[in-house]
Amino acid sequence: MTEIADHGVRFGRIAAMLPVKDMDRAYDFYANTLGFQKVFENGNPVGFMILKRDSGELHLTLQKEHKAAHFNIAHMMVDNVDALHALCQERGLRIIKSLQNKDYGLRAFVFEDPDGNRIDVGQVI
Repeated sequence: MTEIADHGVRFGRIAAMLPVKDMDRAYDFYANTLGFQKVFENGNPVGFMILKRDSGELHLTLQKEHKAAHFNIAHMMVDNVDALHALCQERGLRIIKSLQNKDYGLRAFVFEDPDGNRIDVGQVI
């Protein structure tokens, strides 16, 4: 294994940047469905927003021509994946991969947000 010098650099926060077509709709979803709170917004109209909940952080960027990728663009670790899965089903979200125990030690599922962004959710078994 090659050793990489740290050069005195320490990494801090790294957050997923989610492209959204409609900032108000995205904010409504992440705030009212998943319980995130807005801690920052920029632009008029708002083109960038930071949302936080517990230790989780998401950055939303307004991209009116956004076309969703066919792969997961963010991964969330939670402490009650079954409850979040049930909430996603209750709210009618599209479940891409069903809730199941994975051989790598997570109980996980994948859902799509209102912009088609695929979010992988897991909990350590």
